[in-house]
Amino acid sequence: MVEEKENSVVLKGRKNHDREEDEEERRNNKQSAIGGVVDEDELSEMFDKALLNVENDCLPNEKLPSTNGAKARPKKRNSKNERVDLRNLLLLCSQALYANDNRNANELLKMIRQHSSPFGDASQRVAHYFADGIEARLVGDGTGTQTFYSSPSTKRITAAEFLKAYQVHFISPPFKKFAYLFANKMIMKVAKKAETLHIIDFGILYGFQWPLLIKYLSNREGGPPKLRITGIEFPLPGFRPTERIEETGRRLANYCKRFSVPFEYNVIASRNWEEIRVEDLKIESNEVIAVNCMTRFKNLLDESIEVNSPRNGVLHLIRKINPDIFTLSVINGSYNSPFFATRFKEALFHFSAIYDLFDAVIPRENEWRTMIEREIIGREVMNVVACEGLERVERPETYKLWQVRNTKAGFKQLPLDSELMAKLRTMFKQWYHRDFDFDEDNNWMLQGWKGRILYASTCWVPA
Repeated sequence: MVEEKENSVVLKGRKNHDREEDEEERRNNKQSAIGGVVDEDELSEMFDKALLNVENDCLPNEKLPSTNGAKARPKKRNSKNERVDLRNLLLLCSQALYANDNRNANELLKMIRQHSSPFGDASQRVAHYFADGIEARLVGDGTGTQTFYSSPSTKRITAAEFLKAYQVHFISPPFKKFAYLFANKMIMKVAKKAETLHIIDFGILYGFQWPLLIKYLSNREGGPPKLRITGIEFPLPGFRPTERIEETGRRLANYCKRFSVPFEYNVIASRNWEEIRVEDLKIESNEVIAVNCMTRFKNLLDESIEVNSPRNGVLHLIRKINPDIFTLSVINGSYNSPFFATRFKEALFHFSAIYDLFDAVIPRENEWRTMIEREIIGREVMNVVACEGLERVERPETYKLWQVRNTKAGFKQLPLDSELMAKLRTMFKQWYHRDFDFDEDNNWMLQGWKGRILYASTCWVPA
């Protein structure tokens, strides 16, 4: 039985914010360049390949193949400019910006532009996208991303193109794949005897995490439970604010039908997750509740913007829900400082690691890599560098800060499952480049690159 409740839609908005529509449009700009109709057969095949074979699908320490015969086009370097230190130029430029020395910043930006390229090596690519952010900041005075997003050079890509690119992003670095595996296995443990499993997913987006869980549930001893998913997401701007999350529900309903898992789907499109009420979630008695968030709490505002932190507000909401498990993965980032120079420096170190790992595992001429670097990572860089105040929506914190927040909100950590961790560690070593890191700290599963922790995952229960 598959029951997708199309009418179960809750729309919620923030009160007393004159700029709420502009703010929400900026929040959704990272996905707003994506449009078009997706061929469902093609989409299903892509999903199956990327999302259902996570424990068997591997790329054993090899690069992905190129997508075409084209060669990467790095900027030519002669003996004179071989020694150009792009990182140092970027840091000098950020210091000039911080000091309001726009003349010097523009001169440094010209030098960076001469030696950077979206088709070059890792340092050239990261410099290119940071230069975009610097230019937008110079033009827009803290709101410059709007100029960038509306420029003719910003190509509108189809959803199918985006999903193909996302597949490369999902398969090559292990971070999302292992975060999904970790969370799904922990949810399966608490749902071992459940008649109804209710997943409340903060930031469901395309729902990529759940096809594998549906497959697990279909193979559960004694048969699958009824699966209820409440998908929470920011509304899209315009007249169809819930379109994307409703499409996610239809896709998941098809998977449940295919695997004979009873299914119900509810949508909450809210600008302000902390204002969601427990009643909106339609919790039923005797159901096992799993609250889940995959890296999306980084988009919630914090104390530097609002005295009553929305981050803490969402955690208090989850505590009221009283879930059987709360699975959390975070981007481990230190680039949330209100001080531009500090934020720029930390962001440069963080994103340099990401572009470097892409260079190690995906060919430079792979068009899907270029799309991911431009449409996802490049837009995050743009937001961190060019925006201030409400316009800055990329606000990650370290896993240690989330540890403090969650503990204060009334949660206690579950210990890592030693058997699961041993299995994941073995997969990690067998499948991935030796410079990827897999570790544990204080009941967090950590993933990173060359010693820099980029992803952290853990599980909580009410204390």
